[in-house]
Amino acid sequence: MSEVENAVPPRLQEIVEEFGEVEGQDKLELLLEYSEKMPPLPDWLSKETNMEQVHECMTPVFVHAERENGGMVFYFDVPPESPTVRGYAAILGEGLRGVPPEQIVSIPTDFYLKMGLHKVLSQQRLRGITAILAYLKRLAREKLQGNF
Repeated sequence: MSEVENAVPPRLQEIVEEFGEVEGQDKLELLLEYSEKMPPLPDWLSKETNMEQVHECMTPVFVHAERENGGMVFYFDVPPESPTVRGYAAILGEGLRGVPPEQIVSIPTDFYLKMGLHKVLSQQRLRGITAILAYLKRLAREKLQGNF
C-alpha cells in the first residue's frame, strides 16, 4: 500500500478505488451519482446561521463540522446546479464521516489524482475541490487546537 493510501481513511479509500475502476465519462457519471446522494441538511442546521462558506471555491459551498464520538461529521450545502462540486463534497462527507481530526489533516491534498478526476474536470473545478478539502483540514486543525 502506498503512502498516499495509508493517509487516506478507509471509506474514502474505497471511494477512490471505485473511481479508479471507471474510465472517462463514467467518472463524471459516478461523480453525479454522489451528487444525487448528498443528504439534505438536518432541520437544526441553517445555512444562514450555522454554516461557513468556503470562499476559495467559486461555487457557493457551505460547510458545518460537528464532533461525534471522537471523529468529525461534515454537513454540506452545495447548489444542485453545481453537480461536480456537489458530488465531490458528498464524497468527502461520506468518506470522512467519523474520521478523527488527526487523520483528516494528514490526507494528501492531491488524493483525488488516484480517482482520475484531473482527467475529466477543469483546472477551475480542481482548484475548487482542493479548496474544500483544505477548508475541512482547517476545521479539523481547529478541533485539535481546542478552538472548535
